[in-house]
Amino acid sequence: MADVISPTRMNLLQRRTQLEVAQQGVDLLKRKRDALVADFFKIVREALAARERLTAAARQAYVFLSLAKAVEGKEALEAAAMADRREVLVDIEVRNVWGTKIPEVSVRDVRRALLARGHNPTATSARTIASATQFEELVGAILQVAATEIKLRKIGEEIKKTTRRVNALEQVVVPRIRAEIRFIAAVLEQRAREDVFRLKRIKKKLEAKVRAPA
Repeated sequence: MADVISPTRMNLLQRRTQLEVAQQGVDLLKRKRDALVADFFKIVREALAARERLTAAARQAYVFLSLAKAVEGKEALEAAAMADRREVLVDIEVRNVWGTKIPEVSVRDVRRALLARGHNPTATSARTIASATQFEELVGAILQVAATEIKLRKIGEEIKKTTRRVNALEQVVVPRIRAEIRFIAAVLEQRAREDVFRLKRIKKKLEAKVRAPA
C-alpha cells in the first residue's frame, strides 16, 4: 500500500472525501433498492391475480370450445376462426423509478361484438359465438400476465444489479478507502512524532551550547 499511496495530508483529505461520497452512494442505492423491492412485491400480487384469471379463463374457454366442437364440428369452428383473425395491439409507456426505466404495458380490451369479428350472424351458431367470446377473454388474460411478468423481470434484474453495487461499495470500496485512511494517518502521525523528537534534540543541543562556558 505504501508503494501505491503517497502518505500526504492532501491524499488523506481526498480519501476522507471519497469515503463520504461512497457512504452516500451506499445510502442512495439502498433507498433505490428498497423502493424497487416494494414495487416488485406489489407487482407480484398483480401477477398472481393475473395468473388466477388466466387459469380460470383457459378452463372456461376450452370447456366452451369442446362443447362447440362436439355439436358444430371441427370444420365449422376452423372456418369461424379464419374469419376472426386479427392483430392484437397493446400500449407501452415507460415509468421511471429511481433512474430505472420500467415498461408499463396497457392491455386494450380485446372483446368485440359479433359483427366486428367478421362472423355471419345467420350462419354462426350461438355455441361458436360463446366460444369466441371466451377465447377473447383468454387472450386478454394472457396479455395481462405478460404485462406483469415483463415488469417483474425488469425490476428483478435491477434489484440484483443494485444489490451487487451496494455489496461492492460496502465490502470492497469502503473498506479499501478506510484502510488507506488508516495507513496515511498512521504514517503522518509517525512523522509528527519523529519531528517532535527531532526538534527536542535540536533544542537540547542549542541549550547545551548556550550553557557551555565561552
